[in-house]
Amino acid sequence: MRDTKESRLLLVLLIAIAFALITVDIRGGRNSPVDGARQAAAAVFGPIENGMSTVVDPVGNAVSAVRDSGERHDRLARLEKENATLKAKLGSGDRNRSRLAQLDKMLNIAAEGQYGIKGAQVIAIGSAQGFSWTITIDVGYNDGIKRDMTVLNGDGLVGRVTTVGPDASTVLLANDPDFTVGTRMEGSDELGFASGQGDRPLRVELLNGKAEVKKGDRIVTFGSQNDKPFVPGVPVGTVTGVDPSNGGLTRTLYVTPFVSFTKLDVVGVVVEAPKKDPRDEVLPAKPKPTPTPTVTVTVTPSASASAGANGTGTNDQQQ
Repeated sequence: MRDTKESRLLLVLLIAIAFALITVDIRGGRNSPVDGARQAAAAVFGPIENGMSTVVDPVGNAVSAVRDSGERHDRLARLEKENATLKAKLGSGDRNRSRLAQLDKMLNIAAEGQYGIKGAQVIAIGSAQGFSWTITIDVGYNDGIKRDMTVLNGDGLVGRVTTVGPDASTVLLANDPDFTVGTRMEGSDELGFASGQGDRPLRVELLNGKAEVKKGDRIVTFGSQNDKPFVPGVPVGTVTGVDPSNGGLTRTLYVTPFVSFTKLDVVGVVVEAPKKDPRDEVLPAKPKPTPTPTVTVTVTPSASASAGANGTGTNDQQQ
């Protein structure tokens, strides 16, 4: 077609008609006046599309099936390889042996809870975001890290990922005043919410104001919807204080975290949640109480006391 005034006018007119039809179709929904034309087009081009899909789909389905069946295995294998690489990076030496021990302890927790974790090292503390209790770790979205992933170490809950860069991420620690996590009591299953208090114990509000709680009871994470930001079953801490029950709707506890937030070095980001809630399985074994030794005192009479007793007896007999 020649580029004439008439052809340009025709092109503008066709574009206007096309936009008008699109607008009518969208507003009409299922009762769109152009639905008949769409069905006619589907009747013409549908068999061609089906024929093409008949050729392509078996290949696509086969590839998809192989990919899906091996995806979980490949992911776990990759994580194991990356953690082994981290072990090699840590090397030997007194400090590094300590870090290797931390890594082994963390991998044991991951195995017990069936968490898929990505090992990382703490490379900085504090943050430009204004949070008072944060750390920076040396993994980011290039390593599969996303916002609102759970972070743990060999002792328990460390925090959650808040900011992700290419090769580093910021983690909000569990003792930060802006941090809140759902919790569940070991054994009784009482639910609550734990909040950070800086260098003081976590404050936990139990939903049941009449719950029976005592010092030494332990809590774990309850978990979040779709496991973000928290996966279930991660150890949180031990009850060290209980406010008196005054008949309120909730009950306040004070929990000392398992994690020492001033000694963080090797941590793990949970990149794959467990298939089922591990509940209390990840908690460490309770320490057995040390038996109190029983001391038996036997009184042995002295020689002088024995002699005096014997002399008195002889005199009595002589009298």
